[in-house]
Amino acid sequence: MEWLTCIRTAVAYMEQHLTESIGPQDVAEQVHLSPFFLQRGFSLMTGVGVGEYLRNRRLYEAAPDLQKTGTRVIDIALKYGYETPESFSKAFSRFHGATPSQVRDGRAIQPFLPLKINISIQGGNQMDYKITPMFPFKVIGFQREFDYETSYAEIPKFWDEICEKYANTVYAGNAPANPYEQALVDNCIGEYGVCIDDMDGGKFRYLIAGKYTGGPVPEGMVLYEFPRSDWAVFNCVGPMPEALQTVNTRIFREWLPGNPDYELSGNASVEWYDCVNGEKSDPDYHSAIWLPVKRKA
Repeated sequence: MEWLTCIRTAVAYMEQHLTESIGPQDVAEQVHLSPFFLQRGFSLMTGVGVGEYLRNRRLYEAAPDLQKTGTRVIDIALKYGYETPESFSKAFSRFHGATPSQVRDGRAIQPFLPLKINISIQGGNQMDYKITPMFPFKVIGFQREFDYETSYAEIPKFWDEICEKYANTVYAGNAPANPYEQALVDNCIGEYGVCIDDMDGGKFRYLIAGKYTGGPVPEGMVLYEFPRSDWAVFNCVGPMPEALQTVNTRIFREWLPGNPDYELSGNASVEWYDCVNGEKSDPDYHSAIWLPVKRKA
């Protein structure tokens, strides 16, 4: 599905089902897209995640129900997916800055109207990228599960933890002291950051990884194999993480909406980091984003 059509269809579906028990997984199924790619693209284009959009729209629509009807708070809470009036009142007050009873008495509410998706294409296809066919390849790495809505803040902490625990010693020139440090050296773990969307419940797997060269897989580490695919490889030059985040934003705001030939495919993506040349804070540091793609029908 064409990217802008995908996002608009997602918004329309959410609007039609605000009072039903749907979440990001249900929305992604409607547009035939990985929940990870939908969440990432939706957030970058609109400024809110899919789950946050649903939550805010429900809380906004609950306010006119309170003002214009005599419906009990508990019934409005159940209508918009809250199991108790207490949980509804807490979320409602946090969003509107007023309690349900205060809004019923005329207190002003926080507006959150349905999104209308419009975008101005500015040189999207002039980005520094290439389409590269890749044979199947395996990566090995340290894995953790993350929530879509908090991953941007939590993943850097994961990197800091792994670097402190395993990488800093060998990067300083010391010989590997345990199987984890040996695997890190043998497979250049840290070259890739891999997002894998094969979970339910608004979560995905993230690997701090390297290309698997064979040998033992220490307990707690995992292997993941990418199938043969075409990949869109977007080059990035600049200090991390700002430079990579800028390219990522342009992919979803400019390249995908403006690209007549390719659309996203699969359920995983790769961040590539140059582990040989330079430091991540250097102004000419090299990195890249790899996205699996397919030609549009």
